[in-house]
Amino acid sequence: MFDPMTIVLASIASTLFLAGIIWFVQLVHYPLFASVGQIQFAHYETEHAGRTTWIVAPAMLIEAATSVLLLWIRPNVISIEIAAAGFLLTGLIWGSTFVMQVPLHARLSAGFEPSLHKSLVATNWVRTLAWTGRAWLALMMIVKLGAGS
Repeated sequence: MFDPMTIVLASIASTLFLAGIIWFVQLVHYPLFASVGQIQFAHYETEHAGRTTWIVAPAMLIEAATSVLLLWIRPNVISIEIAAAGFLLTGLIWGSTFVMQVPLHARLSAGFEPSLHKSLVATNWVRTLAWTGRAWLALMMIVKLGAGS
């Protein structure tokens, strides 16, 4: 029903896309929140959350689906350990997103608060490092696919 190569390629593409975005957000976008200004911040935060969702949600859903599928359907050169590590990192990313970042964004939508902003930047390292781990696993899959052909 599902082609293993399509699953792997969708997983790799979504992960590398999201890893690039999270590093931009962590090092550029979130730190610049402090420069928006108190008067404009609530509107800026609301716009940021809405626009970002349209960009990252489809890729996150693809990544989540493929991380589950790879536990059962994968080319022989991709080990269960790689698939399981990717699945666990995806769970960490989703958990962090909905337990830490989404609530912080919701609170910031009322207006800029330096302590909330600091928490957002600090807790976002969880996702940044987890997506970096997933990117490393994606690169490992590329190498294994190349070696297996």
